[in-house]
Amino acid sequence: MVTEVKNTKFDEYLEFPCQFNFKVLGIAESRLVDDVMMVIQQHTEATDYSPLVKPSAKGNYHSVSVKVTVTSKEHIELLYTELGKIELVRYVL
Repeated sequence: MVTEVKNTKFDEYLEFPCQFNFKVLGIAESRLVDDVMMVIQQHTEATDYSPLVKPSAKGNYHSVSVKVTVTSKEHIELLYTELGKIELVRYVL
């Protein structure tokens, strides 16, 4: 398995640890929020995150926004990667 090297610049603009807002866009199914929160809780120490869920205009998609305490550039990249692997997720911003 080849590990993809990301060339992000989060470490140039952020001081860690810090709060980072992840916005996940996915298919509007009831388990979307649970799947997103399960991934976040697997990769962070806190368990008290409060997701904000907004439906799309037609109701086919939901955006799930969660502020997460991240500890490094690699931590942000890991969360982006793992959130993107969720079956219902279409985009991670």
